[in-house]
Amino acid sequence: MIDDSGVPAFWRALGLPGLADVHTHFLPERMLRRVWAHFDEGGPLIGREWPIRYKWSDTERIGHLDALGVRMFSALAYAHRPDMAADLNDWTLGFAAATPGCLPSATFFPEPGVVDYVRDALDRGARIFKVHLQVGGYDPRDEALDPVWGLLAEAGTPVVVHAGSGPVAYGFTGPDPIGGVLAKHPRLCAIMAHMGAPEYEGFLELAERYDRVRLDTTMAFTDFFEIMAPYPRSLDERLVDLGLAGKVLLGSDFPNIPYPYAHQLEALARLELGDDWLRAVCWHNAARLFDL
Repeated sequence: MIDDSGVPAFWRALGLPGLADVHTHFLPERMLRRVWAHFDEGGPLIGREWPIRYKWSDTERIGHLDALGVRMFSALAYAHRPDMAADLNDWTLGFAAATPGCLPSATFFPEPGVVDYVRDALDRGARIFKVHLQVGGYDPRDEALDPVWGLLAEAGTPVVVHAGSGPVAYGFTGPDPIGGVLAKHPRLCAIMAHMGAPEYEGFLELAERYDRVRLDTTMAFTDFFEIMAPYPRSLDERLVDLGLAGKVLLGSDFPNIPYPYAHQLEALARLELGDDWLRAVCWHNAARLFDL
């Protein structure tokens, strides 16, 4: 396994200017500590030991991404109950404004006022949203969210959706609930987190069916995920086609990963899907989507 010191050599060998990672997390300090404690305890939505590798300060983690050559990243937060999304958006948008390379990020939850604060986040420059159907435990087809999905589809603003049932099935996960949203809002730019693990093929089919649906690689193909939910290599040809079509994006889940950042890249490279595919996934697809 390569360590993080080898990451710049990885992208330089591909002739890239760096890496574009759509799935990283920065949170208010108190919330971050609670999230880390939940991982340490192996909570019910984790189901196994998950020792977080990068329990560092914001400054140290930003510096590490810079040293790795991650030129674009996100501060994905997600609301798991009412009355927290708007405050999280204030924090993440403020964080991005003060942090070069960070996409202005926001979230939402099915609750009164959700349309107003999503519209406010868009007006303030939000370029990516995140929702977590597993942790939030809500149905994405909730009537309160219908105008939000429509607003995001009209704006063309990507939303990272944790809709897969990994690591533990809970709530409204799997391709069918979010598939119902897409059937009603086919222009929604949804990025399916973790390649949709473990329902890989179902989410791959959504990316094939809808022009704006994409997948992110977050933790997929790594040793850690392959133990829990191995990726079917029978899907490789379709995965190549999607990557070269702009529909697979690099994601890492930094800092909440139990292995070096470099291992995500190593896991992608050992798929042996070709350098053109790696270039597209690690940089070009996100560069086009976010106009880098």
